Amino acid sequence: MGTLYVVGTPIGNLEDITLRALRVLREVSLIAAEDTRTTRKLLSHYDIHTPLTSYHDFSGPGKTRRLVERLAEIDVALVSDAGMPGLSDPGYPLIRAALDAGVTVTSVPGPSALVSALVLSGLPTHAFHYLGFLPRKAGARRRALERVAQDEDTLVFYESPHRLVAALRDVEAVLGQRPVAAARELTKRFEEIVRGPAGAVRAHFERTPPRGELVVVVGGRDEAHADAEDPD
Repeated sequence: MGTLYVVGTPIGNLEDITLRALRVLREVSLIAAEDTRTTRKLLSHYDIHTPLTSYHDFSGPGKTRRLVERLAEIDVALVSDAGMPGLSDPGYPLIRAALDAGVTVTSVPGPSALVSALVLSGLPTHAFHYLGFLPRKAGARRRALERVAQDEDTLVFYESPHRLVAALRDVEAVLGQRPVAAARELTKRFEEIVRGPAGAVRAHFERTPPRGELVVVVGGRDEAHADAEDPD
């Protein structure tokens, strides 16, 4: 029986990969990649020649089943376009299916845009609520925000560039002028983190439309917890 390695890969800067990740990517028999073109650039940079197969949103249950069948005999590495597989990407079905089949699943930790944005936001990190991608439609998006409006924990979600301004308008409408940090191009040359009240951050991106997916971090209800004493 093989092992499924869930491998974290760089979110931007190709130097942000662990020695263990490089070894695993070299040693496994197959790499299942969200986008083989993106992964091939990473492998080429480190002179790795392991065979690739695609595993993405449209792969379907048949592809999942075939990969699990191969895991009966070989080791497979699962990678996403960037960061840790399984977080808001197509990796979850394969992880679940492998576990159900009795395959050993282990992680090779690596970068995460979620965690990087959170620690750079300047907002409390002791407890947070990860929302994934908010719904595309405004009504559903506002209902999603209403469900967490009373949370005292910091809120974190991913957003696409063409929906960011609309999402920030909904944050304003539902949550008010809470402190927000919107992070883009993390670890890259043009890394940008815009911090301020929700309206100010929204106005910035209205003037300067963003590129690339973003991580948005929003302060929890009230802001009393922002002044909480350090537990140490």
